[in-house]
Amino acid sequence: MQEYVSLESAATVIRAWHLTFMPGLLQTPDYVRALRDDEQFVATRMVRQRRLIDDPQLSLHVVIYEAALRSLVGNATVMRGQLEHLTTMARRPNVTVQVLPFSAGSHQGMDGAFNIISFGEPGAMDVVYMEIPFNRLWVEGGKSAAQHDELFERIAQLALSERESHAFITSLSKDL
Repeated sequence: MQEYVSLESAATVIRAWHLTFMPGLLQTPDYVRALRDDEQFVATRMVRQRRLIDDPQLSLHVVIYEAALRSLVGNATVMRGQLEHLTTMARRPNVTVQVLPFSAGSHQGMDGAFNIISFGEPGAMDVVYMEIPFNRLWVEGGKSAAQHDELFERIAQLALSERESHAFITSLSKDL
């Protein structure tokens, strides 16, 4: 995980597709605690998130599958707080949040979540990061990174617009 955090700290753009959990950079402390009872881990995650607020040069674009929004992590209070935090962060000029609803049907992104990390340096290759059971997988540049880039764009096109996503998340939050 330290390798990922190091890459993330140098990134200028992060594009993330998440199927089952909220993106780490947008998780609340209570949500993180419900997933992992480790205060050092929670603190580290919160420090990583500060960059979204402190560094307007970092752009985050996430597409979140509806399942991640509906899966109860912790309890209703934790999820309500998480969903409200998501809509608050989505108002930031450097954060884009989209929801891919169940109604979009099957799609190629169902195979797994991934993050694409891009850097502002000329010639720097994108890095694709994927968590798989019991391991992590990295792809740097090349055909596979380009394929993930294209896949992210297709998923984002299937997803609700930013405005529709905000309304969708707000509605889910009120239903909790």
